[in-house]
Amino acid sequence: MKKFLIVTLALVFLLSACGTSAPADSPSGIEITAPYAHAAGMGENTAAYMSIRNTGAEADILLKATCDAAMMVQVMETTMENDVMSMGEVPGIDLPAGSTVELKPGGYHVMLMNLVQEIKDGTTVSVTLEFAKAGTITLEVPVKAPGSMP
Repeated sequence: MKKFLIVTLALVFLLSACGTSAPADSPSGIEITAPYAHAAGMGENTAAYMSIRNTGAEADILLKATCDAAMMVQVMETTMENDVMSMGEVPGIDLPAGSTVELKPGGYHVMLMNLVQEIKDGTTVSVTLEFAKAGTITLEVPVKAPGSMP
């Protein structure tokens, strides 16, 4: 019985570690933490958010993103001008050395458009980010119900 309890506790510990948001790193110093996307149905649009930290000695730029679950993916920014909110694609997101940029609702985000499959709460979606210097980083982004925060 004791052995069963120890094995069960070890499994619980290992499974709980799977839910953490450990940084996805590249050798050039890009760390990505707390990624998440909102659940959405096939044909719909959604967004992916995360924190990107440049721990390197040189500035970098997030140039683009790709995702097999979407027909089109754009790096976008939401802005407010004269009480009108709008979204538009940006040519890149500057990442000065030693800085952290938050991709979050109401700001920068990765827009996943015209989904080719439903992405459900509790699953993950693979997103690849392309940086000017760091190259590509692919991460499994946890999917959350709309309106929920990670």
